[in-house]
Amino acid sequence: MPYREKCPDFGDRRHEKCFSLFYTSPHSSIMAETAASPLKHFVLAKKAIAAIFDQLLDYVTEGASFVEATYRNPELKNVATEDELEKIQAYKSKLAVIGEVLSRRHMKVAFFGRTSSGKSSVINAMLWDKVLPSGIGHTTNCFLSVEGTDGDKAYLMTEGSDEKKSVKTVNQLAHALHMDKDLEAGCLVHVFWPKSKCALLRDDLVLVDSPGTDVTTELDSWIDKFCLDADVFVLVANSESTLMNTEKHFFHKVNERLSKPNIFILNNRWDASASEPEYMEDVRRQHMERCLTFLVDELKVVDPAEAQNRIFFVSAKEVLSARKQKSQGLPADGGALAEGFQTRFQEFQNFEQIFEECISQSAVKTKFEQHTIRAKQIIDTVKDIMDSINVAAAEKRVYSMEEREDQKDRLDFVRNQLKLLTEDIKRKIKHVTEDVESKVSSAMTDEICRLSVLVDEFYADFHPSPQVLQLYKSELNKHLEEGLGKNLADRCSSEVNESMHQSQQEMIENVKPLLPSGVQNQLHLLIPCRKFDLSYDLNCHSLCADFQEDIAFRFSLGWASLVNRFLGPKNAQRVLLGLADPTVQIPRPLASTPSAASIPAVTPENVSQEELMVTLVTGLASLTSRTSMSVIIVGGVVWRTVGWKLITLSMSLYGLLYVYERLTWTTKARERAFKQQFVNYATEKLQQIITFTSANCSHQVQQEMATTFARLCQQVDVTEKNLEEEIARLSKEINQLEKIQSRSKQLRNKALHLDNELELFTKQFLRQSK
Repeated sequence: MPYREKCPDFGDRRHEKCFSLFYTSPHSSIMAETAASPLKHFVLAKKAIAAIFDQLLDYVTEGASFVEATYRNPELKNVATEDELEKIQAYKSKLAVIGEVLSRRHMKVAFFGRTSSGKSSVINAMLWDKVLPSGIGHTTNCFLSVEGTDGDKAYLMTEGSDEKKSVKTVNQLAHALHMDKDLEAGCLVHVFWPKSKCALLRDDLVLVDSPGTDVTTELDSWIDKFCLDADVFVLVANSESTLMNTEKHFFHKVNERLSKPNIFILNNRWDASASEPEYMEDVRRQHMERCLTFLVDELKVVDPAEAQNRIFFVSAKEVLSARKQKSQGLPADGGALAEGFQTRFQEFQNFEQIFEECISQSAVKTKFEQHTIRAKQIIDTVKDIMDSINVAAAEKRVYSMEEREDQKDRLDFVRNQLKLLTEDIKRKIKHVTEDVESKVSSAMTDEICRLSVLVDEFYADFHPSPQVLQLYKSELNKHLEEGLGKNLADRCSSEVNESMHQSQQEMIENVKPLLPSGVQNQLHLLIPCRKFDLSYDLNCHSLCADFQEDIAFRFSLGWASLVNRFLGPKNAQRVLLGLADPTVQIPRPLASTPSAASIPAVTPENVSQEELMVTLVTGLASLTSRTSMSVIIVGGVVWRTVGWKLITLSMSLYGLLYVYERLTWTTKARERAFKQQFVNYATEKLQQIITFTSANCSHQVQQEMATTFARLCQQVDVTEKNLEEEIARLSKEINQLEKIQSRSKQLRNKALHLDNELELFTKQFLRQSK
């Protein structure tokens, strides 16, 4: 059914009874839009595609932020790649540009023809108003683009200028164009006409009027500047003459630049044929054949059947006059009109109908199809990026979970092994320390037995004076300290060091498996097996501080020596000092007549040498036997039997022996006696500290081994801490990867939603336009 039959009021686009509801918005809400003409199809398509691209820009912006955050995250390497980030950021920039372009998109019609062929009249007739100057004396000498403005005032803007020149009437427009001396044939003037005055301009339509194709040879530059984005071309030919080569040549150039442009041919001024009705059909057929040949055979833009609907015979002047009459409330066919006006008017309406359908479909296709394809490509690429991130995150998450389990197993193994190893090391340390204690005790006992040899090796100036003796004892203590220490070290240190080194090596080898490989290789630097020296710390100076030497002369057959020899040192001391017990008194010497006076107490200070001798003999006889008196009697008998000569000889020998011993009691003899006394004293004291010293050495070994093991445990603690930190890091990473997976799925679902919106747009607009 022809469009005019569906909408008999087609010529008046202000009628609302043919508006229809036919579009579902990309926001899934039904929009009730008025559609008085096919041009509204483009407007709705533009709204729909703009809304989709707004959503797509928001989506890509959101996706770009997500990809960048994932890529920049130092803990999530190789989940998002730099190439993916660059791609989606580039799409973000491209979509912003496309969205801006879409907001400026409009349907563009370019009118071409020879000078004075009526191009401006055709535009005015389509706009129902005399917008552009036309008629005698008004030849367009530049490109004029006519588009609507929401304001109430018309104005024009020249190319390269932002100045809005106000025009109220066509005459002012003509005058402005005529008076602007800078305008050239190749320039563009924008004419903005109020939409309220011309309904056709309300639907994003731009009509471009051009200078005559015969006024210049700069066709290529014209086409590049003004024609490449045109959706429909209208060739306005003068029906009073045939189609000229200049007109053909221009459209051949257009055809070279564009792929099958939409071209309409209007044979204008067809009202002139009314004066010669007998030739009208022949002339019409002749023009039709030439136009068909041009469109089908020469340009090859349409097939013969479709070409019939691209060629029209009209009179723009008549149509404009009739429509102006109608807008004033007068009959459309009033005035001086040539015969056949209704037919020509009907054909002009048919042209408008087909033209509007064609330009709407063409504009939707040319303006939006490539953008739709591009949007589809962007959505597919972003989906692939989200899928790639999702897969990478999933793989990394699985790997991280496995790694976390391995680290947990490793941590449990380290803790359990360290517990077992600690118990084993404690037993080994106890065994080693006990062995060291036994070795040091045995070695010290042997060295004490050889103490006299060590003391004999000491050489220093000796003198019985107290000052020299004090210095002598100090040096001897030092010699004893160093000698014993050296001897003990020679006997024990080597074995102890070997045992220690072996134990430390065993510790290290046992702990090694619990440490990371990097630490294992550096363990000999972290825990060096240093040489261990025992410190025996005998402290002989303090130990022998109470030593009191006795280097006074002692005759071997003197009373003191004899008492000491027979009674022992303790009993001899008691006897010689008058006994420590106050109940025991030293008896006074025998007297022939006892004195009536009281006998004073005898003390060592007031006892003479003779009295001491008698006292010692008496004490000796009293302590040794109750037959002391018998000994005296026997002595008297011997005296009487042997005689005084033998006694004298004995006394002489006794005196000679005394003199000999007294003469041989030199400083060297005193030194020997001093050393012997010191050896006896030091031996007793050192034997008392054997247990303490051996325990001290074993404690040193225990401390050294415990320190080594503690340092190894520190490395194990560091390993445990690192494992715990790694487990925490992996847990955090797994959580982040789960969020990334969830987020990438959400963004992919949004991409699917936008894909569906594009598919719906394609079905509703692009496929209808084919």
